[in-house]
Amino acid sequence: MNRIPSDATSSSTTPVVRILLALNIALFLVELLRPEALLGRFALWPLGVDGGTASFGMQPTFEPWQLLSYAFLHGGWMHLLLNMYALWLFGVPMERTWGSFRFLVFYLVCVVGAGLTQLLATLHSAEAYPTIGASGGVFGILLAFGMTYPNVRLMLLFPPMVLRAKWFVILYGAVELVFGITGTQAGVAHFAHLGGMLFGYLLIRYWRSGSRA
Repeated sequence: MNRIPSDATSSSTTPVVRILLALNIALFLVELLRPEALLGRFALWPLGVDGGTASFGMQPTFEPWQLLSYAFLHGGWMHLLLNMYALWLFGVPMERTWGSFRFLVFYLVCVVGAGLTQLLATLHSAEAYPTIGASGGVFGILLAFGMTYPNVRLMLLFPPMVLRAKWFVILYGAVELVFGITGTQAGVAHFAHLGGMLFGYLLIRYWRSGSRA
């Protein structure tokens, strides 16, 4: 499929994307007021964290709900805005293409998959840093867009160039892999981004194989 159907490019925000935007913005505002309370319990903490973190006033530990809750917290306004812009830009056409239920299932699977990947990547790390942000889900949606509309042309800002969606996804994934392996951009959960893409890819392949059965 080379072009996005006109009904998928409507400027109005779709229901699930609208709810996700509202939740992320609302929880970020709460996070500004009570960062310790939210990050200590709802950020994604590595497995086997030993020892308290004074700034949180508690011993941070991994809890199962963190595999979802971490995706609704962000590290600053720019972190939030970039994720929400990408969620809106690619999420709206994908929700219109798939329908709200399938889109929500896909997004949550990517979020949890990204979290699981990040836990594995930090399993033997001596540093107890939490993971936050919607990037795992957003990267999954980006991959879905590239697989569904591979030849749609995207105008990039950095660098300023036009690139087909499929090449943009491949390039972005390759950069994330290199950054993750080399440890470039410390503090960015590159393997979580890759995990979101991986689980998104597997779910799309599963859906497509089922449709041919």
